[in-house]
Amino acid sequence: MSIRIVADIAEAERTILARQPPEEEPLSPRMREGIQQLFGADLSAAEVVRQILADVQREGDGAVRRYTAAIDGAVLDDLLVSEAELDAALAAVDPAVLAAMRLTVERVEAFHRRQLRQSWVNFDQYGTLGQLIRPLARVGLYVPGGTAAYPSSLLMSAIPARVAGVSEIIVATPPGRDGTVPAVTLAAARVAGVTRILKAGGAQAIGALAYGTATIPRVDKILGPGNIFVALAKEQVFGLVAIDGLQGPTETLLIADDSASAELVAADLLAQAEHDPMASPILLTSSPALAEQVADQLMEQLPTLSRQAIALAAFENNGGIVVVPDLAQAVALANAYAPEHLCLLVRDPWALVPLVQNAGGIFLGEASAEVMGDYVAGPSHTMPTSGTARFSSPINVEEFLKIISLFGLNQQAVQDLGPSAVALAEAEGLTAHAAAVRRRL
Repeated sequence: MSIRIVADIAEAERTILARQPPEEEPLSPRMREGIQQLFGADLSAAEVVRQILADVQREGDGAVRRYTAAIDGAVLDDLLVSEAELDAALAAVDPAVLAAMRLTVERVEAFHRRQLRQSWVNFDQYGTLGQLIRPLARVGLYVPGGTAAYPSSLLMSAIPARVAGVSEIIVATPPGRDGTVPAVTLAAARVAGVTRILKAGGAQAIGALAYGTATIPRVDKILGPGNIFVALAKEQVFGLVAIDGLQGPTETLLIADDSASAELVAADLLAQAEHDPMASPILLTSSPALAEQVADQLMEQLPTLSRQAIALAAFENNGGIVVVPDLAQAVALANAYAPEHLCLLVRDPWALVPLVQNAGGIFLGEASAEVMGDYVAGPSHTMPTSGTARFSSPINVEEFLKIISLFGLNQQAVQDLGPSAVALAEAEGLTAHAAAVRRRL
């Protein structure tokens, strides 16, 4: 295999930088066979999710147990992780890993405390107006399982929720076939102050969080990435509960000039490529020589990776290198792409920051490795994907807050402002609205 290098901008926009319109991804033959066995019909992923959600809404815990056994192979007596399991996990995890988790908690908490907003009230001749800032009462955080454990994702969502003042933080994560959750994930939950942990994944977990069961109370908002079934389930319960968005596979876009280290550029691209075969590792560079050097480095570093097959598939599916005329063109292409992660490996990264309009996070210079942001820098690493950085933000304290408007008008407000309210009400044909003001004049 060779790494794609494209020097024609129009071709790059048609290929490496092209985003496909959102649609349901095709299911593998193995998945289709499993669906046929489980449901007795050849259903789409959306139909599967609709059926699971309906069953969870109707049957509660029983449906969650049944689908967890059928899909994940885990037969569960207790859907919740016990205190004994949490204690055992904490004892089993390497002390160095626990220390790293606590450092992450400290830094993520300190970063997000700077974002906290306060309620405010303003007094003038018309009385009082203001905003009450209130935390959500209960949130559900989905933490993926499967091919890897992601304790860092749990920390990056739970800590901003805790800083915001959320009273109950419920984590849902799929168990292994033995019915257990990885000790490192449980340890992260304990360190982060999670309230309870549901041993279930997929659409059945989203249903339990959205509808509530005998074991799990209904939440106000569901956050966190997952597979196609999790994304579709979040989409289908939206409105009953809030969601953070519909995250797709991870993506990183690097902009580099001839000052960048080809070795480090390749390493940063591979760090994201190993997440998922559908990840998007992309380099935009103004240096044709660097493009060739990075391609060589990628082929040299790939064989050293434990997940090299996944990383290789990511480059074949969505990755590549684009040679651009200059850095301004690179930023313009990045803004159009709106990447989850935008890494500026150039001589003067700060000079490019004013040009950036769309990105989940900007990483400035070679020391600001995206991997540092994944774990210990401070901002949450859960960022908008699939081009949604055009209009959405990384997980932050605001995700867990709501605003209540405060009205405390006096009679002077009625006399001075009331006639305008009457005029607008009558223009809309709402005579009862107009009368309600007139009776006060």
